Amino acid sequence: MNKDVLAQKEADVAELSKKISDSSSVVVVEYRGLSVADITELRHALRKENVEMKVFKNTIAQRAVDQLGYEGLEAALKGPNALVFGTDQVAPARVLADFAKTHDKLVLKSGIVDGAVVDEATIKTLSSLPNKDGMIAKFASTLNAPVIKFALTLKALADSKSGAPAEEAAA
Repeated sequence: MNKDVLAQKEADVAELSKKISDSSSVVVVEYRGLSVADITELRHALRKENVEMKVFKNTIAQRAVDQLGYEGLEAALKGPNALVFGTDQVAPARVLADFAKTHDKLVLKSGIVDGAVVDEATIKTLSSLPNKDGMIAKFASTLNAPVIKFALTLKALADSKSGAPAEEAAA
């Protein structure tokens, strides 16, 4: 094999290894049968969530995941695949699952989330979760709920002591 070709392949493996290491989640998808317009639409949706999709040769991808010590992706790295990289654990899965609902040719195969190899079922489960900001908002509302209930109870108690009905005070 030509030294230049070998050097390029080693550079590709190093690039992919760095991308996988820097990402919180990586999803392997099969895009066979999607039109160029569909793939462009998918890339646009991914870009909105700060997620990147890139196509690598399966042998390059296999060497990169082997180098990083991820086992269990061998079966997923067959056929025309794309790798989707995200800094958020949920965003790639959510965008891909939403897109797959209307484009049945997009197949979610497997992935890596927070350093662990996950299967298609786990990716679909992740896709139902809100993004990080949504999770923080839900957590904050959960923490806030007892305080709000306490405040409303005190208000109702104060209104009942002053003789004003609670309905008039709310209006």
